[in-house]
Amino acid sequence: MRLLKLVPENTNIHFLKWRVPFYIMSIILIAASWGLVMTRGLNYGVDFAGGLEVRATFTKEAEAPVAEVRQQISALGFEDPIIQRFGDPNSVSIRVRLPDEAEGNPGAAEAISNRIVGALQTNHPDVRIDGNDTVSGKVSGEFRQMAFYALLAAMLAISIYIWVRFEWQFGVGALFALFHDVSLTLGMFALFQLEFSLQIIAAILAIIGYSLNDTIVVYDRIREDLKKYRKMPLPELLDMSVNETLARTVMTSATLLVALIPLLLFGPESLFGLTAAIVLGIFVGTYSSIYMAAPILIWLGVSGDSFVPTESAIERQERKAREGVGRP
Repeated sequence: MRLLKLVPENTNIHFLKWRVPFYIMSIILIAASWGLVMTRGLNYGVDFAGGLEVRATFTKEAEAPVAEVRQQISALGFEDPIIQRFGDPNSVSIRVRLPDEAEGNPGAAEAISNRIVGALQTNHPDVRIDGNDTVSGKVSGEFRQMAFYALLAAMLAISIYIWVRFEWQFGVGALFALFHDVSLTLGMFALFQLEFSLQIIAAILAIIGYSLNDTIVVYDRIREDLKKYRKMPLPELLDMSVNETLARTVMTSATLLVALIPLLLFGPESLFGLTAAIVLGIFVGTYSSIYMAAPILIWLGVSGDSFVPTESAIERQERKAREGVGRP
């Protein structure tokens, strides 16, 4: 049985030949993404925008009638209610945004909760209300702030780790690649106005992890090649290193996409944003490892001399002993 090879052996693609056009394109995409975020904004979910959540169980049904519940809640005047199965197949979580006049008004929030519960009990006599929660605008704002702080902290910690493990140029390259990946993901959510919730923060952290893993694999091969071929021109060496890791990169990405594409096309609506973010992250993470993290090393002045191994004390003594042999 022959192994499936998505990338032929001895591949020699000149990736860095197009590094300048791709860098310009990436910078334009980053600027456009942040422009969309600042002009159109992100479509925050209840977690980040505030709202009301009601949890219910349909005791006499095997599965909760999600579509019917969505129509019934929409008929009450709530736009884009979020209906998700919660725990058991016959349990759901119903989340709606509170109107401005209900913010900070417990009585108004309770009245809205009673309307939703009343509609459920009228249309589904077997329903059991398991609880309800209200997320105020202040609390959701704190969630939003803490989530973005978590993203920044993760990116900085990763860059420091790469800086310590390799050289400072590698840390800068990894940070720029991660910034590129996160920016394009936020741009997609701003462009299509997909709901941005805590699920998406988890997806972005997964993207950071995937991109970091791919970048470290490429950087590790670059470091090894810099030690072996210190006189080779850096663009040629980077092309060689990327080609040497290309088979692993393509196989990893393809394996993930095999699992994610069906989930994206046929999975539940509640997971669409999460899956779309990770699928995009696989593409931009692979791209950034090749066209963002590697070429920037040229402009930052990386050379093989940075990786000349230092002589230990024992090796120094042995060298001196050898040099002393044969002296008069």
